[in-house]
Amino acid sequence: MKAQWFNRVDQIGEANWQAAIGETRYPFAQYAFHQALEQSNSIGDGTGWYPEYLLVSDDDDQPLAIAPTYLKTHSQGEFVFDWAWADAYQRYGMEYYPKRVWAVPFSPVTGVRLFSHLDPNGEDAEFANLYPALAKVMTEANQERHFSSWHLLFTKPEHADLFRHDKTLLQRISCQFHWFNRDYRDMDDYFSHFSSRKRKAARKERNKVVQQGVTLTRTLGNELTSAEIDFFYLCYQSTYAKRGQQGYLTREFFGLLADTMGEQILLVQAYREGEAIAASWCFFDNHSLYGRYWGCMEEVDCLHFEACYYQGIEFCLEKGLQHFDPGTQGEHKIARGFEPVFSHSVHYIAHQGFRDAIGNFCEEEAQAVREYHQDTHALLPFKQTPR
Repeated sequence: MKAQWFNRVDQIGEANWQAAIGETRYPFAQYAFHQALEQSNSIGDGTGWYPEYLLVSDDDDQPLAIAPTYLKTHSQGEFVFDWAWADAYQRYGMEYYPKRVWAVPFSPVTGVRLFSHLDPNGEDAEFANLYPALAKVMTEANQERHFSSWHLLFTKPEHADLFRHDKTLLQRISCQFHWFNRDYRDMDDYFSHFSSRKRKAARKERNKVVQQGVTLTRTLGNELTSAEIDFFYLCYQSTYAKRGQQGYLTREFFGLLADTMGEQILLVQAYREGEAIAASWCFFDNHSLYGRYWGCMEEVDCLHFEACYYQGIEFCLEKGLQHFDPGTQGEHKIARGFEPVFSHSVHYIAHQGFRDAIGNFCEEEAQAVREYHQDTHALLPFKQTPR
């Protein structure tokens, strides 16, 4: 078995990439997804994201697995925040960047971070031992180039556990809110599991959108027109503009995805008086829906809840999907039935002194996150809180 570094997906090639990942429909493992990031200049020169894919092959050069890693010159688009760590390095006259992230760019989505046909869902305990083995490869590569750190982001909890006893690595947790399909037949059945007061509130939210003259549609990516993608992109950029920022992803990225991965894309669009006013972009596979990008050109009370949550839940129920990850943060998800879940990351900090200090911070943070998880779990709208 051997591991090789590559700077572009075309250096690996689509045939080898797909041979490595097999038939998985996990959207963030697909060659087309990573190729679109590169071709659209959403990553690469001038973006602060520089790909270094680690391809694992057997002794006969047959592709076995791919680990997506990136050299970073900033901490944007990661959603595991380490700005304070970088500031501390700077105060002591040390360089925090470049660093390496083992992650899917701009995607705070828990999942496999080693794409392989040998273990497409990340459930094989024996195969999972490859995670620590590749972590050693990354540590050695970092040491050769004097990088400050590497960071495995939004990995599955069982994969984070593989590093639990390695004292050179730090564990970090945060809290997100996900929806789980507990054999609900439809939305009425789903809401019937809410307490009476919470059920009335949810239905009132949905009715309020209708009463304001708004209609919504759900369209697969391969059915989208160029004009619809243009409007979505306007919405996407407006979300960042409200925070005085610019969206990381280019218009070309979304167009490429619609062309190459359209059967795994869902676009929810909202209209009033025939005019589009909002849009929400999601990915999906055989198991999960992943809500990713949202924006609106007109403020409508409760529209965000409808377009980003209730429409997604309806889609899951129609398609038999078992899980809906609507994106990071957002306590407002709780009242709509999204349950608190832990997300996990693993961090290698080369400098021993900083590693110790950051380790203490992570332990204190973890305690606060666990308390927050427990507190928010008690706020769920169900008659009997799911376990």
